[in-house]
Amino acid sequence: MPAADAPMILAAQEGPPVTVVNPEGKSQICLVCEHASDFIPASLSDLGLAPEHRHSHAVWDIGAAELARRMSEALDAPLVMSGVSRLVYDCNRPPDAPDAIPAQTETIPVPGNRALGEADRSARVAAVYDPFTRSLRETLDRFATPPALVTVHSFTPVWHGAERAVELGLLHDADERLAKRMLLAADPAIRTELNAPYSAADGVTHTLKTHAIPRGLENVMIEVRNDLLRDAAGVDRIAGNLIVALRRALAAGAHAA
Repeated sequence: MPAADAPMILAAQEGPPVTVVNPEGKSQICLVCEHASDFIPASLSDLGLAPEHRHSHAVWDIGAAELARRMSEALDAPLVMSGVSRLVYDCNRPPDAPDAIPAQTETIPVPGNRALGEADRSARVAAVYDPFTRSLRETLDRFATPPALVTVHSFTPVWHGAERAVELGLLHDADERLAKRMLLAADPAIRTELNAPYSAADGVTHTLKTHAIPRGLENVMIEVRNDLLRDAAGVDRIAGNLIVALRRALAAGAHAA
């Protein structure tokens, strides 16, 4: 809980910090999109971001929300989505991680996250991370049989001036089963790699470690280069390919079991 003198982050009229789409979905897949939103509460004054950075990749995963929604609809799967920018609090990081509330992302400074006191950090955790974590836990609890946990992300084509050739990354933490089977089932027309452009060593698998591994759930973190998600046609193409690969990978796992 935040300290008594902690600032109020989200006003009541600004909406919930987390949304569960299709909570009664019948699929044995639970989708998660931790960086779905570019919303920054009015109390934080855009975190001091320069106007040209306000809707950049630093603020959210561009195209990831549309992709996750499209997959949720096609699969009839529940989808847990954060409703607040990852610069306010990154729901794929634990509260003690320095980059849970980053003061800079790549070359983009975030003045509103500099020199935060404990009360400020605690307020962000209580306002954003705690409701998200609770909603995801409750969503998983509603499954009659253990589902696969699939998180949906996007990444920028250029990072610190270096172009990224990979188009689709399939990441895993301690459990590699689903990621490796999806790699085998991936469309060869899309350049797909395991643990790229990030890996567990970069601290990006918090959701998998916290919600999937302890429950023994098969899991994968999907990363799509965001230039492939710039329009509806691109989202449809990638969603279709991911759904085919995911279904084949899960079927192969069931057959092996």
